[in-house]
Amino acid sequence: MTTAAQYPPNRALDPLHGTHDPVASTPDRAPGSVRRTTTIEMLRPDGVRRDLRLIGRGRDILTGPDGRASVVDEASMNVSIDFLDAVTVTEIVTTPSVPGLQSVLGRAAATGFRAAVDEAIGAQTIRGRVLYQLLDDIPVATLVSGYAVGFAGGLEADADDERPWRRAEGMAELQVADLCAGFQAGGTIMRAREKGSRKGGGAVTGPIAPSVERSDDPWAWHDFTPLGPDGMRRRRRIDVRRSNVDLALAEVDAFFRDSHMGEDGYETIIHEYVIAATVDTASMTFVDATATPHVLPWWECPQAAASAHRLAGRPLAMLRPAVRAEFLGPTTCTHLNDTLRSLEDVASLCAALP
Repeated sequence: MTTAAQYPPNRALDPLHGTHDPVASTPDRAPGSVRRTTTIEMLRPDGVRRDLRLIGRGRDILTGPDGRASVVDEASMNVSIDFLDAVTVTEIVTTPSVPGLQSVLGRAAATGFRAAVDEAIGAQTIRGRVLYQLLDDIPVATLVSGYAVGFAGGLEADADDERPWRRAEGMAELQVADLCAGFQAGGTIMRAREKGSRKGGGAVTGPIAPSVERSDDPWAWHDFTPLGPDGMRRRRRIDVRRSNVDLALAEVDAFFRDSHMGEDGYETIIHEYVIAATVDTASMTFVDATATPHVLPWWECPQAAASAHRLAGRPLAMLRPAVRAEFLGPTTCTHLNDTLRSLEDVASLCAALP
């Protein structure tokens, strides 16, 4: 279910905004299904212009024939990032703990970080598990967190601050023409930047985020804490169940949302997608996949939704590197790609199906 978009008072709404059709519910847990939920809070407890802290939590649950839920897997992480000094990872603590992970300290939470994690821990030991998804989200969650800095008006450095404050714009060196549909050459953002505007940075207004928690189902989502001012949250849900038409097929329903809490107390959505897919459980390949954009910042952004169809016929195995290598350019979306990457773990979720 979606709801009519509502907006915080006293915030400007750009007429060239993208889709604003926010999801307002979480579906019932189907008997015999597996659900993964993850969240990452992007916080700056010492002030919006100070270090970034990522608090990650996640859980896999199996819903039995009687509707009762049992935990299959769960994990958490606490990551500190020196956002002003090349987005350097300074601390990382996980539950469960992973030998070797500490060797990534001192690296930038940017391009190459995921490969460094794989090398450090031998990713196959936790690939497909909740913790791996949380670790995989670190680079883009760090990039997205720059929205909070821009929203608070903290884009300019102090006169005596020589550190690379450009990171506050979300690692702007990555925001180049034809990076994605939103940054396509000749599009809204690039035209505005040619005119010297910061359009596409931290101030874009999204709709108020409807709650997707279920008061009638405490198992719908794992526990997490409310967002404070300048906080952001990335949340994911993946439901997997056997098809009612063909038990050799699995149906996948995936939800993704990035949101931000303003000082005015309104949580607004920046990006939101829902993915529907079908998987052949014998070959572990996609039969089909469809992306529905629900909230995106600029009017060109929804053009990327069609790229999800390119999953058809692809194996789930090693989907993350395949998307990273092949889903490029203005027909794609950074945040949709991140959602598609997470579907690699559907194989592990299928293995937990009764």
